[in-house]
Amino acid sequence: MTSLMIRPMMNRWNELDRLFENIWGTPALRTECDCDFSPRVNIEETNDHLLLTFELPGMDKKDIKVQVKDRVLTVSGKRELKNETKEGNTVRSEIWSGLFSRSFTLPESINPEKIAADYKNGLLEVRMDKLEEVKPKEIEVKVS
Repeated sequence: MTSLMIRPMMNRWNELDRLFENIWGTPALRTECDCDFSPRVNIEETNDHLLLTFELPGMDKKDIKVQVKDRVLTVSGKRELKNETKEGNTVRSEIWSGLFSRSFTLPESINPEKIAADYKNGLLEVRMDKLEEVKPKEIEVKVS
């Protein structure tokens, strides 16, 4: 797919993101860039942290950038695939290459000083710890 074909899809995704944010008040997802693709991400929440897992196969760690600014987490980079033509033509190419960027507005419960990223086996994990005061506390119930 070319960049010209992707931009209309990205605009539709942005519209859906704004709709979800307006209805459910979920953190905004921003994909407003001149990107070639948008990697998939899983978001997991526990009592202690949020974990974002990005699908980034075929990339070098040096080509991935994780940044937090003004409570917005941005993961961006560039994936370049070597197109070696053998004896034939490419019939179909579904592996995305080029620029990407995904941004998430962090909830107030996240400690921006406690964010760590790890890239292994094509997956980028970004772990964000919650602030101590927002973690649920268990209260023992006494029977009398």
